[in-house]
Amino acid sequence: MTASGRVRTGRLAAVRRPYRRAGRRTNLALIAALIGSFVSGWLAFGIGTPVPSAITSVTHGVLGLALVVLIPWKNVVVGRAPRKAILSLILLGVLVLCVVAGVVAVLGGFRTYAGLTPMQWHVGAALIAVPLLAWHVVRHRRRQAPRRSDLSRRSLLQTAGLAAGAGVAYLLVEGVGRLTGAPAADRRETGSHEVDPTQMPLTIWLFDDVPALDPASHEVTVDGQPYTNPVLSQQPTATEFVATLDCTNGWYARATWRGVRLADLLEPTRVRAASSIRVTSTTGYARRFPAGDARELWLATELNGRPLTPGHGAPVRLVAPGRRGFWWVKWVDAVELSDDPWWWQSPFPTQ
Repeated sequence: MTASGRVRTGRLAAVRRPYRRAGRRTNLALIAALIGSFVSGWLAFGIGTPVPSAITSVTHGVLGLALVVLIPWKNVVVGRAPRKAILSLILLGVLVLCVVAGVVAVLGGFRTYAGLTPMQWHVGAALIAVPLLAWHVVRHRRRQAPRRSDLSRRSLLQTAGLAAGAGVAYLLVEGVGRLTGAPAADRRETGSHEVDPTQMPLTIWLFDDVPALDPASHEVTVDGQPYTNPVLSQQPTATEFVATLDCTNGWYARATWRGVRLADLLEPTRVRAASSIRVTSTTGYARRFPAGDARELWLATELNGRPLTPGHGAPVRLVAPGRRGFWWVKWVDAVELSDDPWWWQSPFPTQ
Protein backbone atom coordinates (compact mmCIF):
# COMPACT_ATOMS: atom_id res chain seq x y z
CA MET A 1 0.00 0.00 0.00
CA THR A 2 1.28 3.45 -0.91
CA ALA A 3 1.81 6.19 1.65
CA SER A 4 -1.20 8.10 0.36
CA GLY A 5 -3.32 4.95 0.58
CA ARG A 6 -2.28 4.40 4.18
CA VAL A 7 -3.21 8.00 4.97
CA ARG A 8 -6.67 7.59 3.42
CA THR A 9 -7.19 4.32 5.28
CA GLY A 10 -6.14 5.95 8.53
CA ARG A 11 -8.53 8.84 8.02
CA LEU A 12 -11.41 6.47 7.21
CA ALA A 13 -10.67 4.46 10.34
CA ALA A 14 -10.64 7.65 12.39
CA VAL A 15 -14.08 8.56 11.05
CA ARG A 16 -15.48 5.10 11.75
CA ARG A 17 -13.88 4.69 15.18
CA PRO A 18 -16.61 6.49 17.20
CA TYR A 19 -19.31 4.37 15.60
CA ARG A 20 -17.54 1.09 16.46
CA ARG A 21 -18.40 1.67 20.09
CA ALA A 22 -22.08 1.76 19.25
CA GLY A 23 -23.98 -0.88 21.12
CA ARG A 24 -25.78 -1.24 24.42
CA ARG A 25 -25.45 2.42 25.41
CA THR A 26 -26.76 3.49 22.02
CA ASN A 27 -29.83 1.36 22.58
CA LEU A 28 -30.26 2.72 26.11
CA ALA A 29 -30.04 6.27 24.77
CA LEU A 30 -32.65 5.46 22.12
CA ILE A 31 -35.00 3.95 24.69
CA ALA A 32 -34.57 6.95 27.00
CA ALA A 33 -35.19 9.38 24.12
CA LEU A 34 -38.26 7.43 23.02
CA ILE A 35 -39.76 7.32 26.50
CA GLY A 36 -38.98 10.99 27.04
CA SER A 37 -40.51 11.86 23.66
CA PHE A 38 -43.68 9.95 24.47
CA VAL A 39 -44.10 11.51 27.94
CA SER A 40 -43.30 15.05 26.80
CA GLY A 41 -45.54 14.58 23.76
CA TRP A 42 -48.55 13.70 25.86
CA LEU A 43 -47.82 16.57 28.23
CA ALA A 44 -47.61 18.96 25.27
CA PHE A 45 -50.81 17.41 23.94
CA GLY A 46 -52.70 18.25 27.11
CA ILE A 47 -51.25 21.54 28.38
CA GLY A 48 -52.73 24.76 27.05
CA THR A 49 -51.15 27.54 29.14
CA PRO A 50 -48.30 29.43 27.39
CA VAL A 51 -45.13 28.87 29.45
CA PRO A 52 -45.66 25.17 30.33
CA SER A 53 -46.76 24.53 26.73
CA ALA A 54 -43.61 26.13 25.34
CA ILE A 55 -41.35 24.16 27.69
CA THR A 56 -42.98 20.80 26.95
CA SER A 57 -43.14 21.46 23.19
CA VAL A 58 -39.45 22.37 22.96
CA THR A 59 -38.50 19.39 25.14
CA HIS A 60 -40.56 17.10 22.94
CA GLY A 61 -38.94 18.46 19.79
CA VAL A 62 -35.40 18.10 21.13
CA LEU A 63 -36.00 14.54 22.35
CA GLY A 64 -37.58 13.58 19.04
CA LEU A 65 -34.63 14.93 17.06
CA ALA A 66 -32.24 13.11 19.40
CA LEU A 67 -33.49 9.96 17.66
CA VAL A 68 -32.23 11.39 14.37
CA VAL A 69 -28.83 12.26 15.89
CA LEU A 70 -28.47 8.63 17.07
CA ILE A 71 -29.14 7.14 13.63
CA PRO A 72 -25.44 6.67 12.60
CA TRP A 73 -24.71 4.68 15.77
CA LYS A 74 -27.93 2.68 15.53
CA ASN A 75 -27.11 1.75 11.93
CA VAL A 76 -23.90 0.11 13.18
CA VAL A 77 -25.84 -1.81 15.84
CA VAL A 78 -28.36 -3.04 13.29
CA GLY A 79 -25.59 -4.01 10.87
CA ARG A 80 -23.94 -6.21 13.50
CA ALA A 81 -27.12 -8.11 14.29
CA PRO A 82 -27.03 -11.69 12.91
CA ARG A 83 -30.77 -11.63 12.26
CA LYS A 84 -33.07 -8.70 11.57
CA ALA A 85 -36.40 -9.32 13.31
CA ILE A 86 -39.31 -8.15 11.19
CA LEU A 87 -40.91 -6.38 14.15
CA SER A 88 -37.70 -4.45 14.78
CA LEU A 89 -37.73 -3.24 11.18
CA ILE A 90 -41.40 -2.27 11.54
CA LEU A 91 -40.55 -0.35 14.72
CA LEU A 92 -37.82 1.49 12.85
CA GLY A 93 -40.22 2.39 10.04
CA VAL A 94 -42.87 3.59 12.48
CA LEU A 95 -40.35 5.77 14.31
CA VAL A 96 -39.15 7.30 11.04
CA LEU A 97 -42.78 8.08 10.14
CA CYS A 98 -43.35 9.60 13.59
CA VAL A 99 -40.32 11.92 13.36
CA VAL A 100 -40.99 12.92 9.74
CA ALA A 101 -44.65 13.66 10.53
CA GLY A 102 -43.56 15.76 13.50
CA VAL A 103 -41.21 17.84 11.36
CA VAL A 104 -43.89 18.25 8.67
CA ALA A 105 -46.37 19.34 11.36
CA VAL A 106 -43.92 22.08 12.34
CA LEU A 107 -42.90 23.28 8.88
CA GLY A 108 -45.94 22.49 6.76
CA GLY A 109 -48.77 24.13 8.69
CA PHE A 110 -52.24 22.70 9.15
CA ARG A 111 -53.20 20.56 6.15
CA THR A 112 -53.98 16.94 5.37
CA TYR A 113 -51.90 14.21 3.75
CA ALA A 114 -53.74 11.09 2.60
CA GLY A 115 -56.76 12.26 4.58
CA LEU A 116 -54.91 12.81 7.86
CA THR A 117 -53.15 15.82 9.35
CA PRO A 118 -49.42 15.57 10.18
CA MET A 119 -50.34 15.59 13.87
CA GLN A 120 -52.65 12.61 13.37
CA TRP A 121 -49.87 10.74 11.55
CA HIS A 122 -47.44 11.72 14.31
CA VAL A 123 -49.66 10.64 17.21
CA GLY A 124 -50.86 7.51 15.41
CA ALA A 125 -47.29 6.40 14.73
CA ALA A 126 -46.36 7.06 18.36
CA LEU A 127 -49.23 4.90 19.61
CA ILE A 128 -48.22 2.07 17.27
CA ALA A 129 -44.61 2.37 18.42
CA VAL A 130 -45.45 1.87 22.12
CA PRO A 131 -46.23 -1.89 22.02
CA LEU A 132 -43.44 -2.48 19.49
CA LEU A 133 -40.94 -0.70 21.73
CA ALA A 134 -42.16 -2.66 24.77
CA TRP A 135 -41.65 -5.90 22.83
CA HIS A 136 -38.17 -4.78 21.73
CA VAL A 137 -37.13 -3.90 25.30
CA VAL A 138 -38.42 -7.19 26.73
CA ARG A 139 -36.73 -9.17 23.95
CA HIS A 140 -33.33 -7.59 24.68
CA ARG A 141 -33.77 -6.91 28.40
CA ARG A 142 -30.74 -8.92 29.55
CA ARG A 143 -28.25 -7.50 27.08
CA GLN A 144 -29.53 -3.92 27.36
CA ALA A 145 -29.99 -3.68 31.13
CA PRO A 146 -28.39 -0.57 32.69
CA ARG A 147 -25.12 -1.10 34.56
CA ARG A 148 -23.35 0.76 37.35
CA SER A 149 -20.59 1.68 34.89
CA ASP A 150 -23.14 3.70 32.88
CA LEU A 151 -22.97 6.37 35.58
CA SER A 152 -19.53 7.54 34.54
CA ARG A 153 -17.98 10.84 33.48
CA ARG A 154 -17.67 9.50 29.95
CA SER A 155 -21.35 8.61 29.80
CA LEU A 156 -22.23 12.06 31.13
CA LEU A 157 -20.16 13.71 28.40
CA GLN A 158 -21.76 11.49 25.76
CA THR A 159 -25.22 12.41 27.04
CA ALA A 160 -24.31 16.09 26.98
CA GLY A 161 -23.04 15.71 23.42
CA LEU A 162 -26.27 14.01 22.37
CA ALA A 163 -28.35 16.75 24.00
CA ALA A 164 -26.26 19.43 22.28
CA GLY A 165 -26.62 17.72 18.90
CA ALA A 166 -30.38 17.37 19.33
CA GLY A 167 -30.61 21.00 20.42
CA VAL A 168 -28.72 22.15 17.34
CA ALA A 169 -31.01 20.03 15.14
CA TYR A 170 -34.04 21.64 16.78
CA LEU A 171 -32.67 25.13 16.17
CA LEU A 172 -31.94 24.22 12.54
CA VAL A 173 -35.54 23.09 11.98
CA GLU A 174 -36.87 26.25 13.61
CA GLY A 175 -34.40 28.38 11.67
CA VAL A 176 -35.37 26.83 8.35
CA GLY A 177 -39.02 27.50 9.16
CA ARG A 178 -38.43 31.16 9.90
CA LEU A 179 -35.98 31.85 7.06
CA THR A 180 -38.22 30.26 4.44
CA GLY A 181 -41.38 31.93 5.70
CA ALA A 182 -42.92 28.53 6.46
CA PRO A 183 -45.95 28.35 8.79
CA ALA A 184 -43.57 27.33 11.58
CA ALA A 185 -42.88 30.99 12.34
CA ASP A 186 -46.50 31.65 13.37
CA ARG A 187 -47.06 28.67 15.64
CA ARG A 188 -48.54 29.04 19.10
CA GLU A 189 -46.68 27.86 22.22
CA THR A 190 -48.45 24.52 21.87
CA GLY A 191 -47.14 24.11 18.31
CA SER A 192 -50.55 24.72 16.72
CA HIS A 193 -50.95 26.76 13.51
CA GLU A 194 -53.49 29.56 13.17
CA VAL A 195 -56.60 29.12 11.02
CA ASP A 196 -59.35 31.55 10.07
CA PRO A 197 -61.94 31.54 12.91
CA THR A 198 -64.72 31.50 10.30
CA GLN A 199 -63.28 28.30 8.81
CA MET A 200 -62.46 26.25 11.88
CA PRO A 201 -62.27 22.53 11.07
CA LEU A 202 -64.88 20.22 12.54
CA THR A 203 -62.93 18.06 14.96
CA ILE A 204 -64.55 15.13 16.76
CA TRP A 205 -62.72 13.37 19.60
CA LEU A 206 -62.09 9.65 19.03
CA PHE A 207 -65.41 7.77 18.84
CA ASP A 208 -67.74 10.69 19.57
CA ASP A 209 -70.38 11.54 16.98
CA VAL A 210 -72.47 14.60 16.14
CA PRO A 211 -75.92 14.14 17.74
CA ALA A 212 -79.17 15.42 16.22
CA LEU A 213 -80.47 17.99 18.72
CA ASP A 214 -83.25 20.56 18.45
CA PRO A 215 -81.74 23.96 19.40
CA ALA A 216 -85.13 25.30 20.51
CA SER A 217 -86.06 22.48 22.88
CA HIS A 218 -82.74 21.00 24.04
CA GLU A 219 -82.19 21.61 27.75
CA VAL A 220 -78.95 22.01 29.66
CA THR A 221 -79.26 21.20 33.35
CA VAL A 222 -77.02 23.42 35.48
CA ASP A 223 -76.89 22.17 39.07
CA GLY A 224 -80.44 20.88 38.73
CA GLN A 225 -81.84 23.96 36.94
CA PRO A 226 -82.86 23.38 33.28
CA TYR A 227 -82.06 25.99 30.62
CA THR A 228 -83.03 25.95 26.96
CA ASN A 229 -80.88 27.60 24.32
CA PRO A 230 -83.20 30.64 24.00
CA VAL A 231 -83.25 31.13 27.77
CA LEU A 232 -79.45 30.97 27.98
CA SER A 233 -79.08 33.43 25.10
CA GLN A 234 -81.41 35.91 26.83
CA GLN A 235 -79.71 35.80 30.23
CA PRO A 236 -78.87 39.33 31.48
CA THR A 237 -75.23 38.28 31.88
CA ALA A 238 -74.95 36.82 28.37
CA THR A 239 -72.19 38.62 26.50
CA GLU A 240 -69.69 38.37 23.67
CA PHE A 241 -66.10 37.47 24.49
CA VAL A 242 -62.95 36.41 22.65
CA ALA A 243 -61.31 33.06 23.37
CA THR A 244 -58.73 30.94 21.57
CA LEU A 245 -59.67 27.37 20.71
CA ASP A 246 -56.42 25.37 20.49
CA CYS A 247 -57.09 21.95 19.01
CA THR A 248 -54.79 19.00 19.63
CA ASN A 249 -55.08 18.29 15.91
CA GLY A 250 -52.55 21.07 15.28
CA TRP A 251 -54.58 24.25 14.72
CA TYR A 252 -55.91 27.17 16.74
CA ALA A 253 -58.36 30.02 16.13
CA ARG A 254 -59.01 33.21 18.06
CA ALA A 255 -62.78 33.55 17.76
CA THR A 256 -65.64 35.63 19.14
CA TRP A 257 -68.17 33.70 21.20
CA ARG A 258 -71.39 34.61 22.97
CA GLY A 259 -72.44 32.94 26.17
CA VAL A 260 -72.80 32.97 29.93
CA ARG A 261 -70.20 32.30 32.61
CA LEU A 262 -70.91 29.22 34.71
CA ALA A 263 -70.36 31.40 37.78
CA ASP A 264 -73.41 33.45 36.78
CA LEU A 265 -75.60 30.33 36.66
CA LEU A 266 -74.36 28.61 39.82
CA GLU A 267 -75.08 29.50 43.43
CA PRO A 268 -71.82 30.95 44.88
CA THR A 269 -72.17 29.16 48.22
CA ARG A 270 -72.63 25.82 46.47
CA VAL A 271 -69.60 26.47 44.26
CA ARG A 272 -67.44 27.22 47.32
CA ALA A 273 -68.61 24.02 48.99
CA ALA A 274 -67.86 21.87 45.92
CA SER A 275 -64.52 20.44 44.79
CA SER A 276 -65.19 20.21 41.08
CA ILE A 277 -67.56 20.97 38.23
CA ARG A 278 -68.45 18.12 35.88
CA VAL A 279 -69.63 19.05 32.38
CA THR A 280 -71.29 16.26 30.41
CA SER A 281 -72.26 16.01 26.74
CA THR A 282 -75.37 14.30 25.39
CA THR A 283 -72.95 11.73 23.91
CA GLY A 284 -71.60 10.81 27.35
CA TYR A 285 -68.33 12.68 26.83
CA ALA A 286 -67.41 14.51 30.06
CA ARG A 287 -64.68 16.64 31.63
CA ARG A 288 -64.20 17.70 35.24
CA PHE A 289 -62.83 21.13 36.30
CA PRO A 290 -61.79 22.73 39.61
CA ALA A 291 -64.80 24.44 41.20
CA GLY A 292 -62.76 27.62 41.46
CA ASP A 293 -62.68 27.84 37.63
CA ALA A 294 -66.41 28.64 37.43
CA ARG A 295 -65.69 32.24 36.41
CA GLU A 296 -63.36 31.08 33.62
CA LEU A 297 -65.82 28.63 32.05
CA TRP A 298 -68.60 29.61 29.67
CA LEU A 299 -71.68 28.03 28.14
CA ALA A 300 -71.62 29.38 24.59
CA THR A 301 -74.52 29.49 22.11
CA GLU A 302 -72.96 31.59 19.32
CA LEU A 303 -69.71 31.64 17.37
CA ASN A 304 -68.56 34.68 15.35
CA GLY A 305 -71.98 36.33 15.60
CA ARG A 306 -73.99 33.30 14.47
CA PRO A 307 -75.64 30.39 16.28
CA LEU A 308 -73.39 27.40 16.78
CA THR A 309 -73.58 24.72 14.11
CA PRO A 310 -73.96 21.04 15.09
CA GLY A 311 -70.34 20.27 14.24
CA HIS A 312 -69.16 23.03 16.55
CA GLY A 313 -71.29 21.88 19.48
CA ALA A 314 -74.79 23.30 18.97
CA PRO A 315 -77.00 24.03 20.74
CA VAL A 316 -74.61 24.70 23.66
CA ARG A 317 -70.92 24.03 24.10
CA LEU A 318 -68.43 24.72 26.84
CA VAL A 319 -65.70 27.30 26.24
CA ALA A 320 -62.66 26.79 28.48
CA PRO A 321 -60.01 29.46 27.73
CA GLY A 322 -56.44 28.38 28.44
CA ARG A 323 -57.22 24.69 27.89
CA ARG A 324 -56.77 22.49 24.82
CA GLY A 325 -59.77 21.73 22.66
CA PHE A 326 -60.69 18.37 24.21
CA TRP A 327 -61.72 20.26 27.37
CA TRP A 328 -64.29 22.30 25.41
CA VAL A 329 -67.22 19.90 25.80
CA LYS A 330 -69.67 20.00 22.88
CA TRP A 331 -73.44 19.42 22.97
CA VAL A 332 -73.56 20.13 26.71
CA ASP A 333 -76.30 18.25 28.53
CA ALA A 334 -75.49 18.82 32.20
CA VAL A 335 -73.29 20.84 34.54
CA GLU A 336 -72.96 19.33 38.01
CA LEU A 337 -71.18 20.34 41.20
CA SER A 338 -69.27 17.48 42.77
CA ASP A 339 -67.30 16.59 45.89
CA ASP A 340 -64.84 14.58 43.80
CA PRO A 341 -61.51 16.28 42.98
CA TRP A 342 -61.19 17.62 39.43
CA TRP A 343 -58.27 15.29 38.66
CA TRP A 344 -60.42 12.23 39.39
CA GLN A 345 -60.74 11.41 35.69
CA SER A 346 -58.75 10.07 32.77
CA PRO A 347 -56.07 12.56 31.61
CA PHE A 348 -57.62 12.31 28.16
CA PRO A 349 -61.20 11.35 27.32
CA THR A 350 -61.56 7.72 26.28
CA GLN A 351 -64.76 8.20 24.28
